[in-house]
Amino acid sequence: MNPAKRGAQQGATTVEFALVLMFYLTFLLGVLDMSRLLWTWNAASEATRWGARTAVVCDRDATAVLARMKTFLPQLTEDNVEVQWYDADGNVSASCTFANCQGVNVRIVNLDYQWLAPLGFGRIAPWPMPGFSTYLPREIMGQDPGSASVCS
Repeated sequence: MNPAKRGAQQGATTVEFALVLMFYLTFLLGVLDMSRLLWTWNAASEATRWGARTAVVCDRDATAVLARMKTFLPQLTEDNVEVQWYDADGNVSASCTFANCQGVNVRIVNLDYQWLAPLGFGRIAPWPMPGFSTYLPREIMGQDPGSASVCS
């Protein structure tokens, strides 16, 4: 090869590597973000299940419900969690007790997923996740709330 042409090709490999690396890292960050999204989705679903179980066992102890749900999804706050108790007629009730509640519904609302990879023009925009909900009927509310280890 002509020595003059060889000098003109210097750095071409570095430029090609940089272009390929840019696409590879974009793909890798996309896979990581989608994996985190699916993990967060599953954790939110599991958190509502455990929150509902804690609610029926611990008799209206909202702090125990939130604490149990935070073991699965630490970013949850009181604003993200709704606990609704239902009376014997199936209506939402603020006054039913451990003895006469028909069931409980625990919901996660207004939860945003924070992307790792920048979207758009360098902005990292949160993505609103759908609401998650679990309802448990009264049939499993028969335990003594003080004896359950989940309440402590």
